[in-house]
Amino acid sequence: MKRQATQKRSCGDPDAAGRILCMELSPPTVESQARAKQRAEALRKTEEAKARKAGKSPAAAAAVAAAAPVAELVDWCYDKPVGGDYMTRGEACLKNIGSGALVFIDTERDAEIGIATFDFEQRIKAYPNKGASGSDFAEFDQQIVITPVSMDADLRGVTMKWNLDSSCESCVTSNVRWTTAGNTPTVNAYWGAADVPYSSRWGTMQTTWNGTGKETIDLEWSVTATVDASENAKATAEFGTSGIDAVQELAPRCDDILKSSAPGCVLPYFKLNWTVDTNKFPAPGAYYWYMQQVMPDHAGSKRWDSLMHYLGPDTPLKNSAGNPWNTDNSRARVCDSTWSIHPSDASIGPVDCDEYAMASTHESGGYPNGLNLVTSGSKCAQLFADKMGDGSANFGILADIRTATNGPSGTERCARAAIPNTQNRQAFSGFPAPSWRLLDGDGFFVTLPGFEHCTSIATTCAWRQIS
Repeated sequence: MKRQATQKRSCGDPDAAGRILCMELSPPTVESQARAKQRAEALRKTEEAKARKAGKSPAAAAAVAAAAPVAELVDWCYDKPVGGDYMTRGEACLKNIGSGALVFIDTERDAEIGIATFDFEQRIKAYPNKGASGSDFAEFDQQIVITPVSMDADLRGVTMKWNLDSSCESCVTSNVRWTTAGNTPTVNAYWGAADVPYSSRWGTMQTTWNGTGKETIDLEWSVTATVDASENAKATAEFGTSGIDAVQELAPRCDDILKSSAPGCVLPYFKLNWTVDTNKFPAPGAYYWYMQQVMPDHAGSKRWDSLMHYLGPDTPLKNSAGNPWNTDNSRARVCDSTWSIHPSDASIGPVDCDEYAMASTHESGGYPNGLNLVTSGSKCAQLFADKMGDGSANFGILADIRTATNGPSGTERCARAAIPNTQNRQAFSGFPAPSWRLLDGDGFFVTLPGFEHCTSIATTCAWRQIS
C-alpha cells in the first residue's frame, strides 16, 4: 500500500517515570473534512482583510484571498476536499491520510494523562526539468502539513518530527524546512498547549538527483512526536510508502535520457491522455476510434481502460543494425510491400499508410514480442478513406475488400489504412513526449472527441465538430 489509512496504537518506550507516549492514525471523517473547510475559509478571510488593510481594491483583495497559501508546494491542492488523493504527471496532493491521536499514558496507574489530535496532509512535486525546478539538477520536493486540532494542558507542548526515507542511490536531500502557511520560518513543528487557535506547520524537503540513466525512487514517511511533559517519551506514526513494487503509485522517476530536455523527474504512475484534434483531422480520428472498438485489446481506449505504451529511446530492444528499436522499424512491418493504395476519389488527395496501433507504441503490430505482433501487415485490418458513395459530399472510413471480400473481421490485432497524408502526419504532431518525459513502456490514452458520441460499429456514425 502507498500509505496506511489506519494504524493501531503504537507506543514508544517508557520514560523514567513509567509514562509512555502512543499515537494512532484514523482515516478522514466528516468532522476532519469540515475542519479543513473551516481552516481554508478562515485563512481566506484573514488574507483578504490584510490585503484591504494594505490598500488593495475589493476585487484585488478577493484575488489575493483566493490564492493558495504562500507555503503551498502544489498550488491547486489547498482547497481540494479532504478524503481524496489527487495526481498529475508532476504533482500529488494527498489528502486522505486522516488524523492522528497522540496519547500520553501513566502505565503505573493505567490512566491517560493527556491527549492531542492532529490532522495530516502531504504533497509531492516532481519538476520535469532542471529549468522548472530552479536548481542545477533534476529535482522533486515533498511537503507535509500538520495542524493541531486539540491539545490537553497536561502535555504542555508537542513537537513533531517528519521522517523521510528513500531508495535513491543518486540523491541529495535537504533538511526539512518548517514554516507557517504564510511561509514565515519556524525552528520546528512545535505547539504549546496554550497556543490556541493552533496554526498549521508546513514542512518541506528538497531532493535533487544527479544520477545517469533513470531511477525510480521509493519513498517512506513517518512522524515522531514528543511532549514537553516528558524528557524522552516519544511515539511514531508510520505513514506507509510510495507503493507496492508492482505499482509504485507515488514513486518519482528521474532521468537524463531525453537528449532534447535537461534531466528531470515525473510521477509516471499518472496516465496521460493525448487528444487528437478531430475537427482538423477527422479521417484518422474516425479510423482510430473504429480500431479502438474492434481490436481485441482496444489499444488506447479510455472506455475500455486500455493503455498504449510508448516506445521510448531507452527501449532494450535492438534492430538488425544493433541500434534501439524505433518507430520506423515497427512501421516497416505493418506498412510493408504487401500494402498498396486503394483507389479513392481525387478530392481525397495523396494518402499514406497509417497504422494502428501507432508505430511509436508497444501495441503496434510491428513491435517485437508485443501482444499484437504480426508477421506482415497483410494480417492487419485493411481500410481506406473515401467518399461515402451515397451521392453526397460526405467522406468516411471504408473497408478495403480487395483481398478480404467481407472486409475486416474484427479480430485483427492491427490495422493499416489509406489516410490523407496531411491528416495522418499531423494527427500526432505536437505529441509532447519530451515535456511529459515519456520513457519506454509509459502508458497513455488516445481520446477522439469528435467520435466519443458513437456507440456502435454496426451503424454509420457521423463526425461531430467539437467547440
